[in-house]
Amino acid sequence: MQTGVALQGRYPPGVFEDMVRVVDRCGYDYLWLTDSSLHTRNPYVHLALAGRLTTRLVLGTAVTNPQTRHPGIVAVNAATLEELAPGRTILGIGAGDRPLRSLGLRPARLQEMRESIDAIRRLLAGERVTLEGEAFRMDDAHLRFGESYTIPVFISASGPKTLEMAGEIADGVIFLGGLFRDGVEYGLRHIDRGAQRAGRPRPHVSVFGYGAIDDDDPEGALEAARSIAAWFPQTAPFYCDLAGLDPAISADVKTRYAGGEFQEALEAASIMPVSFVSKMAFTGTSDQALGHLRTLADLGVDSVTLFPLGSKRSETVEAFSQVLQRL
Repeated sequence: MQTGVALQGRYPPGVFEDMVRVVDRCGYDYLWLTDSSLHTRNPYVHLALAGRLTTRLVLGTAVTNPQTRHPGIVAVNAATLEELAPGRTILGIGAGDRPLRSLGLRPARLQEMRESIDAIRRLLAGERVTLEGEAFRMDDAHLRFGESYTIPVFISASGPKTLEMAGEIADGVIFLGGLFRDGVEYGLRHIDRGAQRAGRPRPHVSVFGYGAIDDDDPEGALEAARSIAAWFPQTAPFYCDLAGLDPAISADVKTRYAGGEFQEALEAASIMPVSFVSKMAFTGTSDQALGHLRTLADLGVDSVTLFPLGSKRSETVEAFSQVLQRL
């Protein structure tokens, strides 16, 4: 099972470079960076920094979206990064999330996602593209540099329809459904359904696990992980049902957490029971993290990606690498 780390572009360049060095030194396979409108710095600039600092890490967006970036611009960004780090680029793409609201936008619909991915792939292949999509158009669009680029496209997915679309057309899936067996099995079933419909094997599945690991302060690590738990009632409520969350708590969280990034949901997350948080995230000790990893390995996922939370993110990255050696 391969491993990766996902970071937010909230770090100034120098601090980000220090984090990249930690990820590289710990031997991870992938480095992912979020693309979240006004909430974070430009991910392609930061990934370019990472590409210059490292020679081995595979670099990906987690994730960009076709609402804030026209598919033609996404293709240019991905091609440029691939030229800088040949063979080490992944384009992670998703529908977008609540941060889009500050720009007056909504998440992309499934058909818009399909059209965007198809257009991006055709541009990267060196084609001339003319189309009238649901959310964008192209008129003899083509890259006026390079020749063609082979860049895997990963789709971020939680819901059943998006999971099935990812299974059908994506090179990989960024799965956001927690770390507990029932939730991951739910996601894999829908990915497989889409793959079978397309007559193809299951694509690469990377389970993204948010949280913190601290053997000296497991309570502090638990609190650091709480914020992501509030994301699920708003965005992927079916995992709350699978995890046995009281519907009344789920409804209360929806009222308290209206929008923004998940880090802005601390008040809503405070009412989440520990049992639920522990199913959705890495929440404390190395032994707890190892239990989640063994579940994911048993289910046959291709990679697990750590999204460190809290004030000790570098320490969590290092602690997780030590846990991986025990797997």
